[in-house]
Amino acid sequence: MPITERIPVGTLAEAIVEFVHTTEPAPIAHHSLRTFLFAELIAQATGLDQDPEYDRDVLFAATAMHDLGLGEGVPGRERFEVEGADRAAELLRAHGVAEPTVDRVWEAIALHSSAGIAERRGVIASLTRAGVAADLGRHPDIVGDHEAAIHAALPREGAVTAIVDAVVAHAARSAAAGAPYTLAGELTRERTQGLTRLELSTVGVPWTQ
Repeated sequence: MPITERIPVGTLAEAIVEFVHTTEPAPIAHHSLRTFLFAELIAQATGLDQDPEYDRDVLFAATAMHDLGLGEGVPGRERFEVEGADRAAELLRAHGVAEPTVDRVWEAIALHSSAGIAERRGVIASLTRAGVAADLGRHPDIVGDHEAAIHAALPREGAVTAIVDAVVAHAARSAAAGAPYTLAGELTRERTQGLTRLELSTVGVPWTQ
């Protein structure tokens, strides 16, 4: 099965894909969809896809929409992770998704940049963070054999720099959005000195270039 055919279909999944593509810049939209494909590979490799908490459609919602806070239409009053989670919740509620599921997706998105916390908040939150990390060069033992096909379908287009630029731009919109010691606050501080640690951490990882 071609790798992109693993992206879920159906009314909700298609609405999510359309929303991501119409509100996020192409490099970030592609990053968001790759995050799902990488997260699913990690789930299969680690056996988490057999966990009772695992739900492929919920994982898709969380991973595909994890960066909505870096797209158009968010107010810029809070951290991008929170504003993205809020937008995802709105879309899910509009499609009649049950509130417990909305809450799982909200939590996974809000925590996707919180190392050591997301991993303790259940399968969906843990896999969402793992998928994000894989797209930034982590988990090469699991995703390395698949990344070429994924990137052929969903090219990077300078994704890491695009993400950093978007985070820094969002952080500049309010004090809360770029609060010190948050990811946005740190990337903003580092950007004033040149390349950020996030950008430097991907140097030498072939699929992140």
